[in-house]
Amino acid sequence: MHERLDEIRRQFDAELAVAGDLASLAALHDKYLGRRSGLVTAAIRELGKLPPEERRTVGRAVNELKDAIEAALLARRQQLEARAEEEKFERERLDITLPGLKPLLGHLHPITLIRERIEDIFVAMGYAIEDGPEVETSYYNFDALNIPPGHPARESQDTFYLSNGPRSDEPRRDPARSEQALALRTQTSTVQIRALERRRPPLRIIAPGKVFRRDTPDPTHNPMFFQVEGLTIDRHISLGDLKGTLDEFVKRMFGPQTRTRFRPSYFPFTEPSAEVDFSCFVCGGRGCRICKGSGWIELGGSGMVHPRVLRGVGIDTEEFTGFAFGLGLDRMVGLMYGLDDIRLLYENDLRFLQQFG
Repeated sequence: MHERLDEIRRQFDAELAVAGDLASLAALHDKYLGRRSGLVTAAIRELGKLPPEERRTVGRAVNELKDAIEAALLARRQQLEARAEEEKFERERLDITLPGLKPLLGHLHPITLIRERIEDIFVAMGYAIEDGPEVETSYYNFDALNIPPGHPARESQDTFYLSNGPRSDEPRRDPARSEQALALRTQTSTVQIRALERRRPPLRIIAPGKVFRRDTPDPTHNPMFFQVEGLTIDRHISLGDLKGTLDEFVKRMFGPQTRTRFRPSYFPFTEPSAEVDFSCFVCGGRGCRICKGSGWIELGGSGMVHPRVLRGVGIDTEEFTGFAFGLGLDRMVGLMYGLDDIRLLYENDLRFLQQFG
C-alpha cells in the first residue's frame, strides 16, 4: 500500500508541474481528490480492508498524502491566479507618457464647402442669407413667379406633387387656401416671394438650398440638387448692375482674370432674361476638357425681375426694379473638384468623401 501511495505522489507531482492553467488544476483535483473517482479517495476507502495494526500507519500516510496534494493544489492555484493578475495588469497598463491618439474628426461635405464660400462672397457684397420651406404651395412655386397655368413646369412629369389641388387651372392668389397643391419646390426662387412679403425694398438676398425635379439620375443630373438664388430690389437697378454683380462674384470665386458673358434666354419670372457664362478657370478660356473645348462654363440663369412678380407682392414697379439670378451648386462643385459624376456627392461613400478632409 505504501508503494502505491508513493506512486500516486510521484504521478501527481509530475502532472502538477505541467498544469499551466486553472482548468488543468481543476482536472487534477478531480483526478486525485474527487469524491467518486479520486485516486486518494479510493485509497481512503480501501483502509477498511486492511488489518487493524496496518490500518493506523497506512491511514496516517494516506491523510498526509491528501493534505500534501491539497496544499500543492492551493499553492499552484495562488501562483496561477497571481500570474493571471500580472498579465491582466500588463495588458491594461497605461503609459501616460505616450502621446494620445488623435481622434477621427469629420469634415464638411464638398457642397457645403462651396456653398459657404459663395455665401461669404455675397455677404461681403452686402447680401443677406434667406431660407424657406422645401415643400411649397402652387402659389409660391408657380403663380407668384409668373409661371401661368398650363406651363410645362407645372406638369406632374416635371414636379414632385405631394397633394391634390389646382395645378394648371386658374391660379389661387391666397397662399393659405387649403386646396392649393403641395409640391417639392422646383427652384429657390420661392424664397424671393416669401422674403418680399416680409420685407420692403431696398433689399439684397441670396437663398441657398435644395430643389427637386423629376430628373432621371445620370452623371450630370439628380432629382435633388442645390441652388443659390440671388435677388436685388432697389431704385434705378439695371441690367448693368446684374452684370457687374455676377462679374464681381466670379472674379472673387475663380480669380481676377475670370470674364463673364451673357446670352439671351427666357425665364417666366425675369424679363429680359439671360444665361451667364464665365471663362474657364482651368484653361483661362483657351479650351480644355473641363470647358469641353469652348473656353466657357455655364454659371446659371439671370435677368431683371418681371414686373408682374413685383406687383404680385405689392411693390411699385414705377419706383423699384430688380434683378435675380440662380446658380447650380452641384455642377459647380463637380467642375471645381474634377468630378465626372455628380451622383458621387450623394452616395455617402467614405472613400470619396475623405478626399475633401
